[in-house]
Amino acid sequence: MTDCIVSIDVPANRYDLLCLEGLARGLQVFKNKLDAPRYRRVSPVSGDRQRLIITKETAAVRPHAVAAVLRNITFTQERYDSFIELQEKLHQNICRKRSLVAIGTHDLDTISGPFTFTAKRPGDISFRPLNQTKEYTATQLMSLYKTDSHLKHYLPIIEDKPVYPIIYDSNGVVLSMPPIINGDHSKISLQTKNVFIECTATDLTKAKIVLDMMVTMFSEYSDFLSFFSESAESIAQLLTRMCLLSQTTGDELEVEIPPTRPDVIHACDIMEDAAVAYGFNNITRTIPRTYTVANQLPLNKLTELLRQDLAAAGFTEALNFALCSQEDIADKLGKRISETGAVHISNPKTADFQVARTTLLPGLLKTIAANRKMPLPLKLFEISDVVLKDQNKDVGARNSRRFSAVYYNKTPGFEVIHGLLDRTMQLLEVKAVRGGGYHIQAADDSTFFPGRCAEIFVCGKSVGRLGVLHPDVISHFELTMPCSALEMDIEPFL
Repeated sequence: MTDCIVSIDVPANRYDLLCLEGLARGLQVFKNKLDAPRYRRVSPVSGDRQRLIITKETAAVRPHAVAAVLRNITFTQERYDSFIELQEKLHQNICRKRSLVAIGTHDLDTISGPFTFTAKRPGDISFRPLNQTKEYTATQLMSLYKTDSHLKHYLPIIEDKPVYPIIYDSNGVVLSMPPIINGDHSKISLQTKNVFIECTATDLTKAKIVLDMMVTMFSEYSDFLSFFSESAESIAQLLTRMCLLSQTTGDELEVEIPPTRPDVIHACDIMEDAAVAYGFNNITRTIPRTYTVANQLPLNKLTELLRQDLAAAGFTEALNFALCSQEDIADKLGKRISETGAVHISNPKTADFQVARTTLLPGLLKTIAANRKMPLPLKLFEISDVVLKDQNKDVGARNSRRFSAVYYNKTPGFEVIHGLLDRTMQLLEVKAVRGGGYHIQAADDSTFFPGRCAEIFVCGKSVGRLGVLHPDVISHFELTMPCSALEMDIEPFL
């Protein structure tokens, strides 16, 4: 008899299937060989629960922490390996390489609560890290692990912070310095019976999900495990096979969502699981009762129509990044960053992606700078979104669809840009009249040359500006020839 290797693809949202225990349990429930598990918290025999105290100092580096205890657990080598492997898979998956959540597991019988999660200066932290023979300060550890092939990738998470997170027990024993390394004193082994699990995080929701996974996946090896099931009608049985404990109450279906299923966030997720259990191939094809025809969003339809005609007018379309540096939308355009109302990125990876763009103009000018060797004139346009702060929106910002064009040549070519504006208005069926149509009037803008800037009005409302760029703006983008530009909002034309 030859060995058979089975490859199983696990969906990214099913963290409960990342270990052998969860996968086997899910298959057994699906095949009706096991009742859907119902999890409950069990108090220790002594009645005293462990506590994890979080101090205010952690707010500067890693503000959240959750913890739980797996009691009376029995490890074998296979179970122990699976336990460690699940931690690593969660670290690489939902934990985003420990940047969002870091998991620490400890032998509870070697430490004593209550536990304290705090933050201290690196020089004030000293302990013996996992699998080391002597104590190191946190500063020494960061140097030690710079050459460690596994741990060096996590050092940048806290390396530049003024304080490092640290967890102590009531006797001052260090449990861990998350998200880097655990202490050697409390390391778990095959003889461990009670496991203290702590998850420190920058995202509290994900920390709770990760803790639920660690506890529920291995609770079957604990003496406190219990199951619960009830009979129900067909759809309830299907959901129960998907680990969603269900029962019917009159004409309604009552579904219990276990902590192993954080992917269920809406009623449609429950119906999807019912369809999976029933089998999509077993669903009879029928004509939907509601007849609908898909349609393109009006704004996108207008955008596509404009793109074709602007290209026909001799301009080349450019597509630029939605993120840019603060200098691009402020200093280089002769403005202050506070005036732009830009949405800032809290942890930009590079200086080129610090804010969401509030104007399309910098992107077009940088495109010209990258193509200065091309034959003149250079005529570019872009129709895309900018991001503006808006306190009336639930997210505090909104997208605005803009149209921008530039003309770069030995002469400014203001008449070319003005002509493009007239052609655009002709395409939008807006007449060149005051009041009910469009008109332009002189305006002052630090981005443009004094006396060479005009504001665009449509039905009495300002929608954009055009003009000859200021020499300082041109030089800031490493250009040497005059340039005319146009930028306007196209959403009012809907």
